[in-house]
Amino acid sequence: MTSGFIVSLLRSSIIQTLSIAAPVLLTSMLIGLIISIFQAVTSIQDQTLTFVPKIVAILTIIGLFGAWMINSMANFTSNLFNLIPTIAG
Repeated sequence: MTSGFIVSLLRSSIIQTLSIAAPVLLTSMLIGLIISIFQAVTSIQDQTLTFVPKIVAILTIIGLFGAWMINSMANFTSNLFNLIPTIAG
C-alpha cells in the first residue's frame, strides 16, 4: 500500500461525499437565497419563514435523488470492500 494509493482513495471518497451531498446542499442554499431576497423586499424578518420551504425542498430532492444517492454509496462501499484483499496483501 503506497501513499499514492491512499491519496487516491481519500480523493475518491471526498469526491463521492461531495457529489452525494451537492444536490441537497445546493437546493437548500438556493431556497435560502430566494427566501432571503423575499424577506429583504417585503421587510418580513421572521426567522422561522425559511425552515418550512427548506424542509419541503430538501425532502423533495431526497425523494428524487435518494435512490441514486443510495446506489452510489452502495457501489462505492462495495468497491472499498473489494479493495480489502489488495490492501491487506
